[in-house]
Amino acid sequence: MSRIRWVTALAATVVASAALVAAGCGSDDEEAGAATQATTTAAVPAGGQLLASAITIDDAAGTATIPLLRGVGPGGDDVYYVVTESSDEADAGERGVTHAPKLANALGTKAVQEVGVEGDTVTFAGTVDFSPERSVTPGPEGFPPDAVTPGQVGDARYSPLITSDGEIVLNASQVQNDSGTHDAVVDIDTEAGTVTLKTLSGFFNGSRVSYFRLDASVDVVAALEESTLAPNLGEAPGQGSNADDSSRSAIVPIVNGVRAADDPDRQGLQSAVLGNGSPLNITQSLPGAPDYSPLWDVAPAVWTPEAIAAGERTLVTGNEQIATLVSAGSLTSAGEGAAHAELGGLKTLGAVSNCPTIAISAG
Repeated sequence: MSRIRWVTALAATVVASAALVAAGCGSDDEEAGAATQATTTAAVPAGGQLLASAITIDDAAGTATIPLLRGVGPGGDDVYYVVTESSDEADAGERGVTHAPKLANALGTKAVQEVGVEGDTVTFAGTVDFSPERSVTPGPEGFPPDAVTPGQVGDARYSPLITSDGEIVLNASQVQNDSGTHDAVVDIDTEAGTVTLKTLSGFFNGSRVSYFRLDASVDVVAALEESTLAPNLGEAPGQGSNADDSSRSAIVPIVNGVRAADDPDRQGLQSAVLGNGSPLNITQSLPGAPDYSPLWDVAPAVWTPEAIAAGERTLVTGNEQIATLVSAGSLTSAGEGAAHAELGGLKTLGAVSNCPTIAISAG
């Protein structure tokens, strides 16, 4: 789906609901504030680090420091990158990264970049231009924005997913080269081999999770998340599916949740674009489960005018809660893509966001 088409459709859905936002701001049902616990394919840890290779995770600062690796770009320049997942369990264990078997389902598509390896050095076929200046111009309701420019753009061969043998797929986002540095980088030390990256906070099964935001297949998502525009990620199979043969797993951004920064039910893209905090998206899978993937199939949800008028808006934290709200007609799809059956038929946007989950807090 083209950007113009899906942004226009999204805007129409959001505007229909936004007309009653003011009326619903002070009338949220207190009983609705208790988040329904979602079902999951993985046992939720009591809380802690999920990415073993992480050196530090600072929830208060919204950052994490992880190992930095050096490779070679297509022009022979130094390329610095990070590895967060491997499709092979033994390889993931050796690297101290997350096992994500579903990434192998993207082999044979443009979503996986073929690279060369000599010793420990990776030679990339595709690269990133880090020189553009990122910009987001909020729309009348914050989201959708009136205009966006991603801060970094992958070339025609770039994807964060790489393979050197046609069997194992690594999630290896580039974060620096001669053109500049990724917008999510807070600090980078090429000699020590470390990089500190910004994180976002969201939810899984009622628990807070922290995740990186590194790449996205469409410009709006890339600009909002400060990630690299990597259109080839859109070729990753499995839109609308969290099945074993999919390479994706869903993430649900609430578009028009409560906006006020000091409201305990605050959530959503509108609130985030207006500067009130993280959008607090809901993820469908967690590291440690066979269905986990860092390739998030973006499926935005919108509170309906009727739900807003009835004061039903609340903090949404789990997949079962989403399915219940969609089935009840309180949430509706902002996308026009394939429907996620596990999420009550919520439709996808047609965008992929590469956001490795690195930590979870006790629920």
